[in-house]
Amino acid sequence: MAEASEPRQSTRFLLLYALAAAGGAIAYVPFLTILLPVRMTALAGHGDIQALGYVTFFGAIAASTGGVLFGWLSDRTQNRRSWIVAGLILTIALLLAVPLAEDVPTLIAIIVGWQLALNMMLGPLAAWGGDLVPDHQKGLLGGLLAFSPALGAISCAFVTIPGLADADGRLVLVGLLVAGAVLPVLLFGRPRPFPELSVPSSHEAPARPPTIVARMWFARLLVQIAEAALFAYLFFWFRSIEPAITDSETARLFSLVLTVAVPLALLAGRWADRTGRPILPLVICVTILSLGLAAMAMSETLFAAKASYVVFGIAATIFLSLHSGQTLRILPRAEHRARDLGLFNLTNTVPSLIMPWLTISLVPGFGFDALFLLLAGLASVAVLLLATMPRLR
Repeated sequence: MAEASEPRQSTRFLLLYALAAAGGAIAYVPFLTILLPVRMTALAGHGDIQALGYVTFFGAIAASTGGVLFGWLSDRTQNRRSWIVAGLILTIALLLAVPLAEDVPTLIAIIVGWQLALNMMLGPLAAWGGDLVPDHQKGLLGGLLAFSPALGAISCAFVTIPGLADADGRLVLVGLLVAGAVLPVLLFGRPRPFPELSVPSSHEAPARPPTIVARMWFARLLVQIAEAALFAYLFFWFRSIEPAITDSETARLFSLVLTVAVPLALLAGRWADRTGRPILPLVICVTILSLGLAAMAMSETLFAAKASYVVFGIAATIFLSLHSGQTLRILPRAEHRARDLGLFNLTNTVPSLIMPWLTISLVPGFGFDALFLLLAGLASVAVLLLATMPRLR
């Protein structure tokens, strides 16, 4: 259990840091879910689905590469702020360059560059939290990171308000929102330094055994595969049960899940800090979300489907947020923190390459029930990986 006398990072920095982390979700949620598809349809016409597939594939590769590359560079230079600022400027600049694309290949090239720039900002930003937030506050940090998906959804609703802005103006709005989220921590954060968190361990044994790192990595990957499947196909599943359901109704349910998850994640993270049990909330959440997936597989009415999805969605959101905070605790070497976080980021990008094949293989022949049962099985493996981990100190 953390002692009250232990030095703590300021609440101001934690709040501004969480806002900056949400800047990533504000950048990609409205852009990738609405603004980019609309732009792609205007350029590709009936070939927009295929073109979006290319964007997803090459964008995932760029995001994976950028996270590792720029994380490694920020480790080598020992300067997180400069990389965050450079990534922010390039992210906004490439967003504003999207209207300049007059054909699909040019647009894909811009998106690949944008993914690299976004990860130039987010990779060092994530590692900065590890540099400045002590272990006895990482549960709280993880809880605060639950604001990211919620603010991403809110920004999506805001920039698409009818009559607020045209297609190009919406991109400007996204850029302004991202800048407004990221700049405050750089300008006004004034974090308390914790030099002991960045002491190199090159000539010592790693701070954590590799098996612990591997368990955390695979557990997140398994949950992210389920999360990616639901993000992409939730509406289609609801429509297979009740054809009259609207996309607006689905969006409201999605927003409800993200909103409810925020205070619960904060409570769970704070409890983990107070009790010194950082992994137990993760075990509980992944157990609940696996049960939610199993309930989804058995749902025959729209009410049951919605209820089981709410259980899954809230537990998954809390898990992913708290996992992000505790990942900073278990990385083996401080001098490679950002590079290793880039490797952990693969758990966010690889599922977008795996999930379509799972869906194509199962849903046409066996229905969504088979897909959800498989995802529940994968989540159960994550339960075992985390529940049998040595207790962290």
